[in-house]
Amino acid sequence: MKRETFGSRLGFLLLSAGCAIGIGNVWRFPYVVGQNGGGAFVLLYLLFLAAVGVPVLTMEFAIGRASKKSCVMAYQELEPKGTKWHWHGKVAMLGNYVLMAFYTTVAGWMLYYFYRFVRGELSGLDTAGVGGAFNRMLGQPGTMGLWMLIVVAAGFAVCSLGLQRGVERITKWMMVALLVIMVVLAVNSLFLPGGTEGARFYLVPDFSVMVKDTPMETLKATLNVVVAALNQSFFTLSLGIGAMLIFGSYLGRQRSLLGESVNIALLDTFVAFVSGLIIFPACFAYNVPADSGPPLIFITLPNVFNAMKGGRVWGSLFFLFMSFAAFSTIVAVFENILACTMDATGWSRKKAALVNGLVVAAISLPCVLGYNLWSGFAPLGTGSTVLDLEDYLVSNILLPGGSLVYLFFCISRVGWGFKNYQAEANQGKGLKVPGWIRGYVTYVLPVIVGLLFIKSIFRW
Repeated sequence: MKRETFGSRLGFLLLSAGCAIGIGNVWRFPYVVGQNGGGAFVLLYLLFLAAVGVPVLTMEFAIGRASKKSCVMAYQELEPKGTKWHWHGKVAMLGNYVLMAFYTTVAGWMLYYFYRFVRGELSGLDTAGVGGAFNRMLGQPGTMGLWMLIVVAAGFAVCSLGLQRGVERITKWMMVALLVIMVVLAVNSLFLPGGTEGARFYLVPDFSVMVKDTPMETLKATLNVVVAALNQSFFTLSLGIGAMLIFGSYLGRQRSLLGESVNIALLDTFVAFVSGLIIFPACFAYNVPADSGPPLIFITLPNVFNAMKGGRVWGSLFFLFMSFAAFSTIVAVFENILACTMDATGWSRKKAALVNGLVVAAISLPCVLGYNLWSGFAPLGTGSTVLDLEDYLVSNILLPGGSLVYLFFCISRVGWGFKNYQAEANQGKGLKVPGWIRGYVTYVLPVIVGLLFIKSIFRW
């Protein structure tokens, strides 16, 4: 079967960025910034994104482009005879399914809130009223299941149309709309009374958050902020489960991979950055704690929109933007799942879409039921849910663990090796992977990623 390719470079950049841009950028990033002192955290995050995220992203793209296969079959094309690197391909495939087992449910929440804002059903409610509406949604398996199924059906329907006709075409328009809506919302927030104070908190580094009463407490606080920034910079690009590898397999050799990786990281960071410009000025304008945590999106911000002039419009736009951010990741990961299935079985794209649509819908039900019928099941301790378990496995085990495998594969003599990786990455116009970086990616980068992985294991 002839390998599909992107119709344009813009399609590749927007689709790859769409995979990286997700709920983590526009939900997790702002509240982690709020919990870690604002601008100081942002500065460290940007540093780690360049030092850790971009090199690993380049490696994942290189494996995909050199093999022209999905994550399940890529190693077989490149690994030395007799080695077992291909075992990770199956683990990466599993990671995509686990990610979708909870991500489709959260995307359903975003779409449901957009629907309710458009209908005006959340207008006039105070914080308690909005919180009650959110909790009622969680307690209704039928409602949550319906919106999850809508997301799954829409995602696989887009992917079934093909790479260029479906995935690339839909994602390009969706990403452009997402960026336009973000800028409109950010400008509106910055002009709110008191909004400039929120922007200052967000943009001006304040290292006093790391200074405590004793040197030991200061060291601990500093390490907490550094680790949080490293975690965010690493996980924001969705590395380690082949979600980016598949787009490398569709890519031509006109452009170098380091240059493309930098562009995608910049676009991903732009979305995360502008989401903070939407949220923090609004929080300061309406005296909402910037470190409210995960409830910020579904409970706190709807109340802020209700207090605004034209809040129904702004709330609708915000959750449309959130829905686009979530759906861009879903379409990208669904494409990876379809590509793996077609490579492994030889099925047509439409058959792979139908079968996987049923599979993903089935494995997403435990997450839906974890908030109501299965609410007594607390896999990570009191108050935890099925979603927390699935999120933890992906974010803290499969992503850093998988990235370590890709990293070692690209630097090890018993793997693909640095010279092969460098030669593939440097084909085409653009930034090149320099020879001097070999020492860094061989001796420093594995330690950084390895420590993250070990920390996650001990946290478990």
